[in-house]
Amino acid sequence: MTATLTFHGAARTVTGSCMEVVAGSARILIDYGLFQGSRTLETLNHGPLPFDVAGLDAVILTHAHIDHAGLLPRLTALGYAGTIWCTPQTADLLRPMLADSGRIHEYEAERRNRRRDRAGDEPITPTYTEADALAAVALARPVALEAWFEPAPGLRARLWNAGHILGAASVELEADGVRLLFSGDLGPDNKTFLPNPETAKGFDHVVCEATYGDTSREKVTLHQRRRHLAEEINTALAAGGNLVIPAFALERTQELLLDIAMLSKAGAIGNAQLFVDSPLANRVTEVFRAHVGELEDTGGRDVFAHPAIHTTQSALDSMRLNSVSGAIIIAASGMCEAGRIRHHLVHNLPRRDSTILFVGFQAQGSLGRVILDGAQRVRISGRDIAVRSGIRQISSYSAHADRNELLDWITAAGPIAGSLFLDHGEQDAIDVLAAEARTRNLATSIITPEMGDCYRLAPGKPARRIRRGAQSRRSAVGRDWQNDYAELATGLKRRLAAIEDDRARSRAIARMRRVLDDYDRNRKRHS
Repeated sequence: MTATLTFHGAARTVTGSCMEVVAGSARILIDYGLFQGSRTLETLNHGPLPFDVAGLDAVILTHAHIDHAGLLPRLTALGYAGTIWCTPQTADLLRPMLADSGRIHEYEAERRNRRRDRAGDEPITPTYTEADALAAVALARPVALEAWFEPAPGLRARLWNAGHILGAASVELEADGVRLLFSGDLGPDNKTFLPNPETAKGFDHVVCEATYGDTSREKVTLHQRRRHLAEEINTALAAGGNLVIPAFALERTQELLLDIAMLSKAGAIGNAQLFVDSPLANRVTEVFRAHVGELEDTGGRDVFAHPAIHTTQSALDSMRLNSVSGAIIIAASGMCEAGRIRHHLVHNLPRRDSTILFVGFQAQGSLGRVILDGAQRVRISGRDIAVRSGIRQISSYSAHADRNELLDWITAAGPIAGSLFLDHGEQDAIDVLAAEARTRNLATSIITPEMGDCYRLAPGKPARRIRRGAQSRRSAVGRDWQNDYAELATGLKRRLAAIEDDRARSRAIARMRRVLDDYDRNRKRHS
């Protein structure tokens, strides 16, 4: 018998991580994450599941980020009652992360149903609820790093430190005589809080993430990173407005809190006041406090308490920040796709004296990516928002390994007797990493799977694709028509107003209407 490996997510995109391994009668998932980005990609979160929940034996979870864990509650909502294997730290983080995600799904469904532009449409139901999320949390079973366990009959696995976030792990799996290694998300060398990634050696097949496969970052020390952050803070606040930082609630916010506390203590940022407007980030910080003895760069002390750091809880507290100036505001989500960051963008993007500072990866099709790519106007919750604020970026806070660090990890895991799979990356990043891996002869077979592709795995031989994914899933990757529509709609009124007179404007509108009418007539003719 041979094993099979199917990529249900994060194939040529960076969210929705999910792989299915079948060996004999055993069937397990490696991660089950939420898709984030374009509206088309997000439809995969609540569409038909690409695997059979009833036949699922177990889930092995690499870490608690929502793009790797965020669809676990869908499993429990559909009756899954098996084990979710993970590290103890990941198990502790799942409660705040998944419960918050459930509340967001409930709130977003309610909010969209109230929008005037959805009047008469079918009501949106949440992808899952907070109750579904808590049911998933109850299935977590902690296991220590490098300790062997049996996720399903005939399978053996152990976890290795991935150096990405608190509790993040790579997965070593023995399935039907085949040795597999799944990187999960790998952290950079010398990351705050965590030791460098580790791995075993000598595998039949290795699956490695490629988020920054096309990027070679300049090596930056902790001191240099803090100095750069201080420069951004001082420049932004000197303009008189706010410095708004979209940040992932897990790990990125805690790194920023540590650095800002150190800078404030050293007098490097004056009397700057920081507001953490993320109840989730505050709850995650409590988990970090509980594990502070395991974290590097803390000396075993609570490094997150400082007079300059203020936290908000209620929505009213959050709204009060709309009237402040000269403050640092950290809010989630990191890619601006949901949460309180969106109303801070509504209030600060139009201000020429405010600054938006990006400190994390922005997936293709996400609002954060649209802003970072230079959009002059954006759509947020149905509103047309002008972008007049400063837009800045710091890359040294990345929780992901860069190209050279990924290649070093792959080398350390070698020799690879069968195939090297590159996933969890956009197409350009994967192509560059694949080319460099070929140049270094890291594997004779290098595969860049698409969504839904299924491969047959054998010991010591290249993997063979036995099934392609559905076109509907493969084509969901990247920008979609709704990105294009938002880009057109945000500037449409302004462009019409720039036309010389009312009669010419009416002619322009009539032409646009004729284009849509022609499409409608052709569709009916061929239906």
